[in-house]
Amino acid sequence: MYHGSIIDLIIEHVENTAGDIRKREIVSHPGGSVIVPLFDNGDVMLVRQYRYPLKKFILELPAGKLEPGEDPLIAARRELQEETGYEADKYEKLTTMFTTPGFCNEVLHIYLATGLKESEHGQNLDEGEQSLTVEYIPFSTVVEMIVRGELGDGKTIAGILLTERNLKSINNE
Repeated sequence: MYHGSIIDLIIEHVENTAGDIRKREIVSHPGGSVIVPLFDNGDVMLVRQYRYPLKKFILELPAGKLEPGEDPLIAARRELQEETGYEADKYEKLTTMFTTPGFCNEVLHIYLATGLKESEHGQNLDEGEQSLTVEYIPFSTVVEMIVRGELGDGKTIAGILLTERNLKSINNE
């Protein structure tokens, strides 16, 4: 029904178990990669960017959409460098999540990135990201911001809380 640069809108008619035909509206999205950039000192790097649908700036993890057929890890490396100007020595896959499965097929791949160092290429922001800024916040503060309801981005909440669980299991070994 609609083909855009980020999403497609598909309308399908499906038969349910009772034999009734129902219309389903599906937002088709290529998926994306999300990065939790964690420094050795315990700071996490977040980006603050304007999100037009919300009409405000939000603080979130670096992330970006997959190119057709792209490996999610390759996308994670690209997006970390483009949005933050950093590279990581190590990437650990934390999870794969469905953002809004009631109407959208978007799948996000979340990675923990450690061994961070500045990239020789610096930041390389895409069109529309020029207002993006990078912030370094102690990991425990970011967790508290989630608990207090100050961070509402779903991918950020999932990535940070999975990282927190990961760090606790490492420290308890």
